[in-house]
Amino acid sequence: MTKVIVVIGAGSIGQAIARRVSAGKHVLLADLRHEAADAAAKTLSDAGFEVSTAMVNVSSRLSVHALVEKVTSIGEVFGIIHAAGVSPSQASPETIFKVDLYGTALVLEEFGNVIASEGSCVVIASQSGYRLPPLSVEQNKALAITPVEELLKLPFLQLNQIKDSLHAYQLSKRGNSLLVMAEALRWGKRGARVNTISPGIIITPLANDELKGPRGEGYRRMIEASTAKRAGTPDEVGTVGALLMGTDGAFITGSDFLMDGGVTAAYWYGELTP
Repeated sequence: MTKVIVVIGAGSIGQAIARRVSAGKHVLLADLRHEAADAAAKTLSDAGFEVSTAMVNVSSRLSVHALVEKVTSIGEVFGIIHAAGVSPSQASPETIFKVDLYGTALVLEEFGNVIASEGSCVVIASQSGYRLPPLSVEQNKALAITPVEELLKLPFLQLNQIKDSLHAYQLSKRGNSLLVMAEALRWGKRGARVNTISPGIIITPLANDELKGPRGEGYRRMIEASTAKRAGTPDEVGTVGALLMGTDGAFITGSDFLMDGGVTAAYWYGELTP
């Protein structure tokens, strides 16, 4: 049976991971924008991959379920790279919660029902999840195991409790890693694995929006104060993604990998300390 790698969010990071794990498999590129999926499909097709495209709105259960049905009509779901999301400079807190938190929970639930044995998933979270002060044990558990359709009703996620889009983004990305830890138990019953990567500033169109936006000065300061003294590249995230999705990562599940060039270390213990 054909093995399918699903890339949700056809941007630079999703493509970088896909190039490393999709040889001999069918790649289905899904994005909210047809033009983004088509552009990524041309790039991967020109590189020798078998590719098809689909449109998906991760904040819609009907849309995500339709994507699952399309994938399973092609073959078995062997891998998912979930890289769809919006940044603080691109959206309101409400939209960020709907796409980055609820959308991730929806993808994990729907694809966790069909993932193949020995299959794997990587969810792209963010260093921003590490920028949030500690939540209570009860809040962590609520983010991890609340049923998907109840998730956005949690009291501490209500808009009157949220300072701004950045705060919503931090909560969403912290939530992503907690969701994945809990989902790893369910996926494990199918013989599959799921992990998150929390990148720092990686040069993508989304990061460029942030660098040019109201938080641009803060981003540049993060780079200057980091150990690496530079931003990262999608290929570097791709290398970690390939480890987590491949046989070398067979003992890794329910884990989050922070790769930010030392920005978080500088935030809590160095020049960026608030």
